[in-house]
Amino acid sequence: MPSVPQAPQWDVHRLPPARGKRFLVTGGNAGIGYFVAEQLAGTGATVLLGSRDRAKAEAAIGSIGARVPGARVEHVPMDLADPASIEASVDALGPDGLDAVVLNAGVALDHPPRRETGAGHELMFATNHLGHFALTHHLTPLLAAAPGSRIVTTGSFAAKSERLDLDDLQSAHDYRPKRAYARSKLAQMLFAVELDRRLRAAGSTTLSVLVHPGGALDSLTPSRPPVHVRTTGERLSRLPLGLVVQGKDAAAWPAVRAVLDPGVRGGRLLGPRAFGLRGTPRIEPLWSHLTDTTTAARLWAASRDLTGTDPVFTAPTTEPGGTEGPAAGHGAADASTG
Repeated sequence: MPSVPQAPQWDVHRLPPARGKRFLVTGGNAGIGYFVAEQLAGTGATVLLGSRDRAKAEAAIGSIGARVPGARVEHVPMDLADPASIEASVDALGPDGLDAVVLNAGVALDHPPRRETGAGHELMFATNHLGHFALTHHLTPLLAAAPGSRIVTTGSFAAKSERLDLDDLQSAHDYRPKRAYARSKLAQMLFAVELDRRLRAAGSTTLSVLVHPGGALDSLTPSRPPVHVRTTGERLSRLPLGLVVQGKDAAAWPAVRAVLDPGVRGGRLLGPRAFGLRGTPRIEPLWSHLTDTTTAARLWAASRDLTGTDPVFTAPTTEPGGTEGPAAGHGAADASTG
């Protein structure tokens, strides 16, 4: 019996062309988000940087342009902690469809006191989760206009050992910054999995894909002045850690693959190959607590009530002649190898 040929391994250094596509990366002006934007720009796509800081966004655009000749990168003013800013940002995108959004931006606080947004929400939960929940709602028409579009949610390895307190989602009663951050990322990840269930139930062609970057250090990240500058001393001092973790350029690989790989399906989790901390991206099993449908549904209801938004996708309309666009293979086996 002849063997079935396998698709080639995903090559992080040879990305497929994506000219004509439009990708939005929140927090694309710095950190992992910057390298997601830089790598996507290298495919010929138009990359939109969602950032509240115009000067930092312009610096990132200049850095990408210096490394990617002919790069198409634009700034979209966006403050995920401000509901009015989110809606205005989406309005500014215009009517053209959006092929993917990478929900990457995040706030991490290390010390008390607890901080709130103007809407009265705890800052990390509001920015990392609620802002992206509301953004997805407002992006629904643009994503629905691009068959097979993708919503890529960036989680965190820090969320692997956490559990949500549904009675204290915003850490109003017991605020510990590192735990509050990890729980905000867990909320993002549960949102991504619940979103996949809702997309499949609706028959939508949009995919919800979940990624985590593993362990990433600035000292292992190549310089991109003025966005990021690494000294030789910093690089040499952290070289041994390179056996365990990686730079933010490599930490961007799971999100980039989730956007571009035609073999990736909705509801999948991508992370670094070596112990989930470093290496090329692979498809891995969902963490056990991410499959808790009851918690995910309750979180969705709470997020809807807190934001006044509800991301709802529908099946594609029937085209003239009675045909309908493909459902992008929801639930099918991955065509590419991990």
